[in-house]
Amino acid sequence: AGNVEFSTTMHFIERYLQPGMRVLEVGAATGRYSHTLARRGFRVDAVEYVQHNIDVFNRLTQPGEDVTIRRGDARDLSFFADDTFDLTLVLGPMYYLFEEADRRQALREAVRVTKKGGMIFAAYCMLDASILCYGFARGELQSLIRDNRIDLTDFTQIPHELDFFHLCRREEIDALRSGLGVTQLHFAAAEGYAKHMEHTLEDMDEETYQHFLRYHLHTCERQDMVGISHHTIDIFRKD
Repeated sequence: AGNVEFSTTMHFIERYLQPGMRVLEVGAATGRYSHTLARRGFRVDAVEYVQHNIDVFNRLTQPGEDVTIRRGDARDLSFFADDTFDLTLVLGPMYYLFEEADRRQALREAVRVTKKGGMIFAAYCMLDASILCYGFARGELQSLIRDNRIDLTDFTQIPHELDFFHLCRREEIDALRSGLGVTQLHFAAAEGYAKHMEHTLEDMDEETYQHFLRYHLHTCERQDMVGISHHTIDIFRKD
């Protein structure tokens, strides 16, 4: 199930990759995307906030990879000049920035360092899939209510010290992107229904799994399907 998100994101990245592109990954964690792209011959710069992740990233770097990593915050990429990168990936930071001003600043910085005509990929954790899966299917709704972590008037997240992810809906994502001088090209479900059927996927034979993956890629941009996904990818071009 976890591999579906990676396969989907790479599916869209590969649609826009061209030889000689310079790539930035903000919030690179241990570098799954950075290393994949560097091993395909792209020059990659990575930024990560957690030192442990940076240490693992460096251990995983293979000879010949044109990749660098530095410690930094998605909200401040001042060590990079304007209009530097052809492709900028922000595939983790939006999960952990709980203030709207911080999320907007992270996107603003990603757009700033991207070349005109370049692409930005931003990933989000979605609210409704989490409510359905964690709140109802796993029977945790009453604990969310008791801990004052959910607003029952519209089932939105109430910020709480126990929160690990910021959860959002499509309208919030659209509002964050507005005014940044970009054009949206795709809004896709990163794993669709996969995390709701994790055990089924784990038990699938390889041929059936490949059919599932093709089905998912065929439907992941259907807006009547996106809301069931735990993660989404917002893909836009700098004007």
